[in-house]
Amino acid sequence: MFDPVIGSLPAFATFFAAAFAIVAGFLVLYALVTPYNELDLIRQGNVAAAVSLAGALVGIALPVALAVASSHNLYVMIGWGVVACAVQLLAFVAARLALPHIAQDIPRGQLASGIFLASVSLGVGIISAACIV
Repeated sequence: MFDPVIGSLPAFATFFAAAFAIVAGFLVLYALVTPYNELDLIRQGNVAAAVSLAGALVGIALPVALAVASSHNLYVMIGWGVVACAVQLLAFVAARLALPHIAQDIPRGQLASGIFLASVSLGVGIISAACIV
């Protein structure tokens, strides 16, 4: 009964580790691109920072999850994960162009800016996930 599951555990572990590394790597890059430290802001109780980072996390997790589900090749999955990371980083740049003061608003706890940035990340994540073939 569990033989197919046990036999698939190495593949599961490999894909899970790769997906986790992609998401973690994205979060590191995202932290470098944003002009404020989300984790410090969240520790201080900044809801806008928490919402925007949560949106970015889900926005990258969606396409990475679809890449895992649709790829039978680890390298293809990693490739789509890298593409999804680039798209999400570009989404942040686009959000800053749309709202130039967003980099000041989020550290000040402006929830509207955090929700906008989270929505951009989620929308782009959903669309990029749908584009993975």
